[in-house]
Amino acid sequence: MNDFITLSDLPDFKQTLDLAMDFKKNPYKLNSLGKGKTLGLLFFNPSLRTRLSTQKAAQNLGLSTMVMNFSQESWALEFEDGTKMSGLRSEHVREAAAVVSQYCDMIAIRAFASLSDKVKDEAEVVLRSFAKYASVPIINMESSTAHPLQALADAITLNEFKTSHKPKIVMTWAPHPKALPHAVGNSFTRMVGNLDVDFIIAHPKGYALNPEITKGVKCLTNQDEALDGADFVYTKNWCSYEYYGQILRTDDKWMITSEKMELTNNGKFMHCLPIRRNIVATDSVLNSTNSLVINQSENRIYSAQAVLKQLL
Repeated sequence: MNDFITLSDLPDFKQTLDLAMDFKKNPYKLNSLGKGKTLGLLFFNPSLRTRLSTQKAAQNLGLSTMVMNFSQESWALEFEDGTKMSGLRSEHVREAAAVVSQYCDMIAIRAFASLSDKVKDEAEVVLRSFAKYASVPIINMESSTAHPLQALADAITLNEFKTSHKPKIVMTWAPHPKALPHAVGNSFTRMVGNLDVDFIIAHPKGYALNPEITKGVKCLTNQDEALDGADFVYTKNWCSYEYYGQILRTDDKWMITSEKMELTNNGKFMHCLPIRRNIVATDSVLNSTNSLVINQSENRIYSAQAVLKQLL
């Protein structure tokens, strides 16, 4: 594996999942593997779990880490080739990526979608530019269209709480006051394709994800119907893909409540965090013993550790 930009970059999904589960049992068993090497973490957007879990994973393997918040600490980067740089952008990614490659043995990047230009967002300009000009492996810590580290952590969580029968997993849209990207929903959908499960996506009209990603997946616009008998309820907001970047509704009819969870098969509640309480899901759902959100957050360490190990 040369880079980890999407889940498809993994040589073997099942082996990676097994490796992550093994690291959870013994996080420090390879604590000298990365000795003398450095992981650079570049953030174009805010982070809590991603930053800390990836740093912790690196430390578990003996790696040193360097962190830079580009929005506050770095020169503004230009990504277009052939541009006359007479504006506010002071450095080109061609030089920036090459320079960081001199200091770091791997570079992890977090850069969200703009939600204003679908073509540019789907081109993954920031991530792909660094991959093009860097001489070391690139790791996706959430990009415009994908969050593979989160999806791998979710796979660990699903495996830990697996049912004795073929589970029914529902990923349901929920309301949010801001327009949010599709990265988590995209990667979760792709990840579930590696599992033996029944999978349904529930969303209001106008909120279908990229049809190339959901091809072959059952999608419903009736949330209650989708939740019926579910073993896992993965809740996430995303903006409209068809009407790109737009918010089409903000009412609370799709918020996950205890009453809606009663429709499930004693279902487990999942969310990548951060979550807006009593907007996306009620306090009663999040405070329930069936909420797995903290388990998911812990598993971010081991998903990152499994990826880093394969790049060392």
